[in-house]
Amino acid sequence: MKRAFDFAAAAAGLFVLALPLAVVAVLVRATSPGPAVYWSQRVGRGNRLFPMPKFRTMRIDTPEVATHLLDDPHRWLTPVGPFLRKTSLDELPQLWSVLVGHMSLVGPRPALFNQDDLVAARTAAGVHALRPGVTGWAQINGRDELAIPDKVALDAEYLARASFLFDLKILLGTVAPVVLGRGVRA
Repeated sequence: MKRAFDFAAAAAGLFVLALPLAVVAVLVRATSPGPAVYWSQRVGRGNRLFPMPKFRTMRIDTPEVATHLLDDPHRWLTPVGPFLRKTSLDELPQLWSVLVGHMSLVGPRPALFNQDDLVAARTAAGVHALRPGVTGWAQINGRDELAIPDKVALDAEYLARASFLFDLKILLGTVAPVVLGRGVRA
């Protein structure tokens, strides 16, 4: 049931959001050189790598590491990058990953291929068995502000409590932090 819901919701979302997606793509291209969409290798279900799209919020010469590991993350942002991150509009292309089955709407956020500490902790907790999500229990409980052990604990709690109703609760709980721009580093 979860996969069917994910597929239907992602297809509907991509259809309904086609015009806003096109506008964001044009804004990214108009304000900085490079492609509108950035594809990064992420760790998915079973620790297999998959290509995950996001609207590009950083310059094309940015080192490929987690944002918090950059010396001065703000200097790497594109002119529209802070806005896209604060509003989470940069995440919308991930609906494609949901549609093709690499991701789910709800699950632990996919780690970068080089976030070995996060991948190891999730594997130890059994969380690697889940399909990664566009949003998750950890995201509505802190988003980018959580330390890795706290993130993994919340991901493990999601694994233990996973159900359609819990997913709906998480989807509804995602709206307020995104609309208010809470818990995200620009």
